[in-house]
Amino acid sequence: MHVITGGGTGIGRALALSLARDGHDVLIAGRRAAPLEAVAQEGATAGGGTITAVACDLSTPQGVRALAERAGTKVDSLVHCAGGNPAIGRPASATLEEEAALLEETLAGNLVSAALTVTALQGAMGEGSAIVLLGSIAAEHGVGYYGPAKAAVASYAVGLSAALGPRGIRVTCLSPGYISGTEFFAGTMTEERAEALRSQTAFGRTGEPEDAVDVLRFLLSERSRHLTGQNIHLDGGAFTTR
Repeated sequence: MHVITGGGTGIGRALALSLARDGHDVLIAGRRAAPLEAVAQEGATAGGGTITAVACDLSTPQGVRALAERAGTKVDSLVHCAGGNPAIGRPASATLEEEAALLEETLAGNLVSAALTVTALQGAMGEGSAIVLLGSIAAEHGVGYYGPAKAAVASYAVGLSAALGPRGIRVTCLSPGYISGTEFFAGTMTEERAEALRSQTAFGRTGEPEDAVDVLRFLLSERSRHLTGQNIHLDGGAFTTR
C-alpha cells in the first residue's frame, strides 16, 4: 500500500494516478472529500491498481488515527504532500490573537501533520520502505511563516532518516519550486507573478506535477536504495545548492 497525503490535487493527485496506472494500490488522504473521491473514481479506470480515499484532518491525532486504520499493517511508502500556506489571500492580522492563529495553522498544516502522519504509519513500514516529505523552495527564500514551517519539515526529515535508517526505511525531502496545475496559490497567481517565477529558473518554465512524479517514483523505488536524509530541490535551478 502506498499512502499519499494531499492526494486530491496537484502533485499528490498526479502521483496517485501514476501509481494506480502501474498496478499499485494507493490510499489518498486530505481534508476535502470531494476531490479525493474524484481521484479515486479516476483511478478506477487508470489501470490495475486501486485508489482509496479517506477524508481526515492530518493535523489532529484523531484524523491521523483514521488514516492509519485504513492503511492497515503494511505500508510500502508514505508521500506527505499535505500542507499549504494559509496566509495566501488572507488580510494582514489585526490582532496578536489573529497572528498567533495564523502561525499555529501554518505549523499545524505542514510540520505537525507530517510528524503525526509519520508517527502513526511508521510501525507498518519496514525494510525497503520509503518516506518522502514535501518541502518547498520557500524554505530558502523566506515566505512568511510558510518558509520556516517547510524548513522545519526538511530538518525533521534529516533526523527521521537517522532514526529509521537502521530499519531499512529511507527518508527524503522533496522541495519543489513553482509547480503549475496545483491549487497552492488559491487563484491569486497573476501572469506577471508567474512570469517572474519562470524567469528565475534556468529553463524559463514552471514545473509541472509530472516533473515531481518522475522524481517521486524514483525515490519510492529500489533504485534509490542508498539515498536518504537528503533535501532534493526540484525548481529548475531557481535555487541551487553549492
